[in-house]
Amino acid sequence: MIIIPAIDLKDGKCVRLLQGKKEEVTVYSDAPAAMAKHWASLGAELLHVVDLDGAFTGEQKNFEKIKTIRDAINIPIEVGGGIRDVERIEKLVSLGVDRVIIGTSAAKNPDVVSRAHEKFPGKVFVGIDAKDGKVAVKGWVEVTEFDALEFAKKMESLGASGIIYTDISRDGMLSGPNINAMEKMVRAVNIPVIASGGVSKIDDIRSLMQIKNLWGVITGKALYAETMDLKEAIRIAKC
Repeated sequence: MIIIPAIDLKDGKCVRLLQGKKEEVTVYSDAPAAMAKHWASLGAELLHVVDLDGAFTGEQKNFEKIKTIRDAINIPIEVGGGIRDVERIEKLVSLGVDRVIIGTSAAKNPDVVSRAHEKFPGKVFVGIDAKDGKVAVKGWVEVTEFDALEFAKKMESLGASGIIYTDISRDGMLSGPNINAMEKMVRAVNIPVIASGGVSKIDDIRSLMQIKNLWGVITGKALYAETMDLKEAIRIAKC
């Protein structure tokens, strides 16, 4: 299992939201590229980047900041938020982005996933954000009737190379991950699953490690709030 630090971009700054609410924002840095270099220097093997403005508006707002992050580090990066069509995926891949995460458009227009997979095999992950087991979209402001597990299976059949699964109720709360929900998701599909939401301390990493075949875990607020040390988390996850 690998530990993946997160950089969430809003108005060009590195922020964290509480349960995805755009009004509940804490700014941690106005230099995202420097933050990316910091996480890479501590041993991160992959960086998770989200364009929050894109997630809420459907338009990529932080493209230049993503470019500076890509140029600043030598480890792979994955990018999500506001990616609604294959053209935007192509633009990000041309920047050197290693993997793109499709969220809202996967629910609204599943064909995007299959077309993106055809053009960029291995580079397309689907972000599934769930509230009470149902898929949420548009920066979590709209909850659909799609069952998260069934939706994941459908995305796998369309060519998704992996799933990033977030329990909205836990995100940014430092309350611990939803182990039961995460375990069900890992069992539901045969592609890599990355856990997101609620990780607050090293013990949460140990708990997630008990889930057989969980590929990785994204952590953001715990690193910025310094309730968890990235180097230590990476060391534990490799045991």
